[in-house]
Amino acid sequence: MMHYFDIFLLWQGWLYLLILTLLEVVLGIDNIIFISIVTDELPLNKKRSTRNIGLGLALIIRLVLLAAVAWLMSLTNSLFSIFNIDFSFQSIILLLGGLFLIYTSTVEMHRSVKGFKEDKKAKKTTISAIILQIVVIDVVFSFDSIISAVGMTNGLQTDTGKDPTTIIYISVIISMAIMMIFAGKISQFIADHPTIKMIALSFLVTVGVLLIGEAFGAHIPKGYVYFSLVFSLIVELMNIKMRKNKNMT
Repeated sequence: MMHYFDIFLLWQGWLYLLILTLLEVVLGIDNIIFISIVTDELPLNKKRSTRNIGLGLALIIRLVLLAAVAWLMSLTNSLFSIFNIDFSFQSIILLLGGLFLIYTSTVEMHRSVKGFKEDKKAKKTTISAIILQIVVIDVVFSFDSIISAVGMTNGLQTDTGKDPTTIIYISVIISMAIMMIFAGKISQFIADHPTIKMIALSFLVTVGVLLIGEAFGAHIPKGYVYFSLVFSLIVELMNIKMRKNKNMT
C-alpha cells in the first residue's frame, strides 16, 4: 500500500501534484460555468444541492476513467475515416459533446435575451433534466482532463521510475474540493450580472467549437480561449465598476 505514495518522497512528486491540481482547476472552469448557468433558474436550496451533485458526478467520472486509463487511451484508435479524417470513439464523443454544448448555450442565450421564465410545471422536471445535462458534459470534459493529466505525468514516470497514478488521483480530488468551495460564489456572481452570464455563455459556445475542432483533428490550444475569457471579464468588471461609481455620484 505504501509504495503508492513513494512518489511523495521525491520533490518532483510534490511539484507535479501542485501543477496537476492547478491544471485540473483550470480545465474545470468550463465545467463550473456550465453547471452554474444550467442551475441558475433553480431555487437557492435546490441550486446548491444540484450543483454539488454535478461536481460530485464529475469527480466520480474522472476517478472511474482514471482507473480505466488504458481503456480510455484505446478509445483514440481510429474506427473509420471520412475525407481522410480519422474518427475514433473519442472523436465521436467530442463531436456530440461540442454540438450539445453549443445547443444548450445558444438556447440559454435565447432565454436570457427574451427574458423567458419557465412555469412551475416545467421547473419540476428541470432538476432531472439538468442533472442529465451535467452528466453528459462531465463525460466530455473528463476525457480532456484525464488525458491531459496522464500525458503530463509520462515524463515523471520515465525520470523517477515511480508510478504517478496516485498524484493524478489526489490532484483530481483536491481540484474538485476547490471547485466545490468556490462554485457557489461563481454561480451567484454570474446570476447577479447578466452581462457576465452572456460572456460565460459565449465562452461555452467557443469551447463547444473547440471540441468539434478536436473531433476533426484540429488541436487548438485552449489557452487562447481562456485568455480571451479573462480579458473579456476584466473589461466587463471595469464597466461594472464604472456603472457603480456613476450611480453613486
